[in-house]
Amino acid sequence: MKQIAVIGSGTMGNGIAHTFAQSGFTVKLIDISEQAIERGMTTIAKNLDRMVTKGSITEEDKLKTISNIITYTDTKDGVVGCDLVVEAATENVDLKLKIFKQLSDICDHNVILATNTSSISITQIAAQVVHPERVIGMHFMNPVPIMKLVEIIRGYSTSNEVTKIIMDLSVKLGKTPTEVNDYPGFVANRILMPMINEAIETLFNGVAGVAEIDTVMKLGMAHPMGPLQLADFIGLDVCLSILNVMYNGFKNPKYAPCPLLVNMVMAGKLGVKSGEGFYDYAASKKAEKVSKQFSK
Repeated sequence: MKQIAVIGSGTMGNGIAHTFAQSGFTVKLIDISEQAIERGMTTIAKNLDRMVTKGSITEEDKLKTISNIITYTDTKDGVVGCDLVVEAATENVDLKLKIFKQLSDICDHNVILATNTSSISITQIAAQVVHPERVIGMHFMNPVPIMKLVEIIRGYSTSNEVTKIIMDLSVKLGKTPTEVNDYPGFVANRILMPMINEAIETLFNGVAGVAEIDTVMKLGMAHPMGPLQLADFIGLDVCLSILNVMYNGFKNPKYAPCPLLVNMVMAGKLGVKSGEGFYDYAASKKAEKVSKQFSK
């Protein structure tokens, strides 16, 4: 594999593009507008600058990485000549199905199609594609350039050959690939999201405040980040979407999103991306606890 297309230049997409480009691949980064592409490339440059400052890469490495990325706003043009397409669009079922139907129409049938979905069925996505055996889940962790894990998810039809290619490719990226089967939430989010949801329920029920809940989990359970801060970092809308996928997939009430999470998403309090979630991320303030209006 030499040329990789990445669809989506948001948090996950630009991180995936950065990682492939830094590993020497030619990356075609695709998004729907020049503004989105510009934001993605700005983020990549800032992250590379941070790595240069820390001494983990050189200035020459940074420039080489950026030169390995070519940007496109037309998917058909962007996927030409690529051996692998990694979809990293918003965690929305309808959008992903639409993208894979388009990829099936415009890509050669030997091109491997991967999705960075964190919860949606690979089998459902692959059903949109001619030769579904080439569709696989490649779930990177955020921040992609730093986190070592990649969940490799086999759909019902995913071939052994494609699975091996993607497992080997992940190793070349300096990652640790872990193969899992296609069930809602896979492994990472099937375990993580109920924990985050329970932390939100604990706040909602007035058991403790935001900082207190996070402190208990950080100091008592040795978690590097508390569950509410982590939810802000992931995006509360993403957490809600994943919980809904698991709730609909398993029909089990333990996956039902907490009403507080639902209300916060409806109110636009999405975490870091919106400037406020369980903490306040306004530029003029340090991270602060949100109101304890939910405490008894």
